[in-house]
Amino acid sequence: MIFQRALRRDLLNTAGAVFTTLLTITITVMLIRILGQAAGGKVASADVVALIGFSALNYLPIILNLAGFMSVLLVVTRSYQDSEMVVWFASGLSLSRWISPVLMFGLPIVITTALLSFFLTPWSNQQSAIYKERYANREDIARVSPGKFQESSSSNRVFFVEGVAGDATKVRNIFVSSVRNGKTSVVVAKEGTVEADPAGDKFLVMHQGRRYDGVPTQSDFQLMEFDRYGVLVSSQSSAMVGDTSARALSTKELLVNRNNFNDAELLWRVSLPLMGILLMLLAIPLGFVNPRGGRSANLLIALFLFVFYSNMLSYAQATVVQGRSLLMLAWWPVHLVALLIVVVFFAWRLNVNSSYHPLVVWAMIKRAYFTRRAAS
Repeated sequence: MIFQRALRRDLLNTAGAVFTTLLTITITVMLIRILGQAAGGKVASADVVALIGFSALNYLPIILNLAGFMSVLLVVTRSYQDSEMVVWFASGLSLSRWISPVLMFGLPIVITTALLSFFLTPWSNQQSAIYKERYANREDIARVSPGKFQESSSSNRVFFVEGVAGDATKVRNIFVSSVRNGKTSVVVAKEGTVEADPAGDKFLVMHQGRRYDGVPTQSDFQLMEFDRYGVLVSSQSSAMVGDTSARALSTKELLVNRNNFNDAELLWRVSLPLMGILLMLLAIPLGFVNPRGGRSANLLIALFLFVFYSNMLSYAQATVVQGRSLLMLAWWPVHLVALLIVVVFFAWRLNVNSSYHPLVVWAMIKRAYFTRRAAS
């Protein structure tokens, strides 16, 4: 009982540190990426914090799985390095006695991963798509920052305004460059307003300006002056519908609307909790290190196994998307192989640990004690 309480405390402390580190790294990377998108006019500056939150929810299941795996691995490794496992085996206890406390520690992580995978992650993907699409469907002139060239949502027009007045429906000193049917057209005007026609389409109506069509050195170049000129900036037909991809659909919708893409997404959502619990069990025998050596080798092996496991799940998902396998035949083989690897590693470590005779262990403990005493 004392051992289990101490082990749970060590696991929780290590898991907290690992999770915080991984989450900080993830949020930093997402912050740089989303700030770059905001600077490029792809997302609204006011939505940066919300988009970071949605992206964090999307990556949380993977972070939790990796945090649980690394926590168990680090605690077991530390026990070997501090010679605690030698005493453990000398007491007649087996490595399999670690399974119960590790499962008690991992159960909340697995439940949280399942809730995120089945419910919160699809919601966050849907909300992120809605935020981005809502910004993309705003009228072009409302997305223009004063004093900055801005590309339109259709990518065939570039705006520049010196200033925006009031509610962003009035602008002054306007420059619009557009390409249509291979011809370049440039419009400049002193001022303009955003107006809507009866159909709901919005136009930027410019006053007192000029329009240049073509290249000045060519014969078809035209120059026109106008008092009033309108440019379509938003169409009522481009309604916001949100993200309809499989990643943004709820689990209930995936079960109702069965197709290759939805089945592949179901495979991924089911696999994440199973992956988490199998990795934590694998970390118990994988945590063995020589007390006199370093622990870099098993950390590298653990990282390789995590990446390999994740890639194999992605491969199984791809086979379902391509129609080369069915969901019921593709979701379990990878986890079965992982379970067999866990059993093999446990059998190997149990066989090695059976060689720890009490007299040999006692000699090792005395040698370690006198060595430390002589060094001090």
